[in-house]
Amino acid sequence: MAMTDPLGDMLTRIRNGQQARKDSILTPASKLRVRVLDVLQREGYIRGYSEEELSGQKGLRIELKYFEGQPAIQHVARVSKPGRRVYSGATDLPRIRNGLGMTIVSTPRGVLSDAEAREQNVGGEVLAEVF
Repeated sequence: MAMTDPLGDMLTRIRNGQQARKDSILTPASKLRVRVLDVLQREGYIRGYSEEELSGQKGLRIELKYFEGQPAIQHVARVSKPGRRVYSGATDLPRIRNGLGMTIVSTPRGVLSDAEAREQNVGGEVLAEVF
């Protein structure tokens, strides 16, 4: 069966892995997933990721991050879904927890955090929110 929301699947794997206190998780690779993981790593929500062979196809091993026994990611949720896309301008990007969290935005300049998108004055599709 074809997967309708690969990014949502990856975010769910991260959420489930952190609840189970895993050190790392595996997920199939795609360009969008790599770009989102770049943003999560830049913002300090994950330790890192690497490409691996996953049953004959490319996969990603994501190293999860914990702080004092608690997951670095307390909440991760998909905002724009295949059934309902959510777009936002640079000035209208949502602020998560008064700026303590972040949104991940797909812009014409690549996948950026909300702070980077505001700084570059670009909007786009709001992919996910993380805090």
